Amino acid sequence: MGSEGRGCNGVAGGGGEDKMSAVAAPAPAEVPTSSATVDISLPLPEMTPRIIDLCKELVKGWSSLDSSCFSVATVSGGITNLLLKVSVKEGTDSESSVTVRLYGPNTDLVIDRERELQAIPYISAAGFGAQLLGVFENGVVQSFIHARTLSPSDMREPRIAAEIAKQLHKFHQLDIPGSKEPQLWNDVFKFLKKASVLKFEDNEKQKRYETISFREIQDEVKELKDLSDLLHAPVVFAHNDLLSGNLMLNDLEEKLYFIDFEYGSYSYRGFDIANHFNEYAGFDCDYNMYPDKDVQYHFFRNYLSGRPSEVQAQDLEALYTETNTYRLASHVYWALWALIQAKVSPIDFDYLGYFFLRYGEYKKQRDFCFSLAQGYLSAPRSG
Repeated sequence: MGSEGRGCNGVAGGGGEDKMSAVAAPAPAEVPTSSATVDISLPLPEMTPRIIDLCKELVKGWSSLDSSCFSVATVSGGITNLLLKVSVKEGTDSESSVTVRLYGPNTDLVIDRERELQAIPYISAAGFGAQLLGVFENGVVQSFIHARTLSPSDMREPRIAAEIAKQLHKFHQLDIPGSKEPQLWNDVFKFLKKASVLKFEDNEKQKRYETISFREIQDEVKELKDLSDLLHAPVVFAHNDLLSGNLMLNDLEEKLYFIDFEYGSYSYRGFDIANHFNEYAGFDCDYNMYPDKDVQYHFFRNYLSGRPSEVQAQDLEALYTETNTYRLASHVYWALWALIQAKVSPIDFDYLGYFFLRYGEYKKQRDFCFSLAQGYLSAPRSG
């Protein structure tokens, strides 16, 4: 539900293991920083001189270039961030580009920027996403990725799904410095605390808001946490927002990129996969598009092994149970996120409606997901 257009147009540990083997990310090179800020509310023409000055300050080799060499264009305006492409043309044939990501106002209420900026240099150094070139007060400068953004239908294509699964497994093996404690439930309870004390100036919004039972949501979250804890899901460094807008593909090179690690943290493997599966619903939020068991198993086989045909049935069952339990956590996470955004975001989007949509889907899927986990936990197992 992240910055690049989220919205509705808009394992159980096999063998009891709770950790995956991690691969230490290489130490990143030092990244230039600036105390400069950019007013994201300005029209692009008024913002452009500030953006150019910022790139001159942070991008190696650009400091002496004349401002007339630069061009600035909007790549995307998601529902939390603004992404710009800054190009420099020298001569007739040579052009180089970077991206500038500007954080939206009040996003620090739902995004831990300190956590993000600690992780990004290591993620970048490990070869994921764009290269981090510079950091400023309310954004970052990164290398430009020559690739197209995926659509929800792309994610469902078996060949692309297999590649996403393989890349996600590699991503989950990263060892990012800092606390390795899973942050999912900490974040959910923080969101719940903030979401439960809102006041809306709009009377209609306030009336809709007052229909929400936060006691019910708190009880649901506690019960879901208690159940999911019994699965002992591996803790990994997770992307936590792997929707189509955060996946890019260079078709010519057949290279897949993950981008936008704002919500990245140590979390549960099944949550990251389930969150991705929920995004099969696309921008129309059609949760009938959630992948069926066969489609999930195709993903799991590619995630679990370089040789999908060799994956054991019990490992597939465990990951299926884990993922479809955390499916519920994904819905409640983004439902609460949306309530906070409904209060603080200046963007014209029905965040309050999005809360009801996601929490409604939680309630719709609750019995199936709880029964699946409870059945798995009560079944006898050898070994």
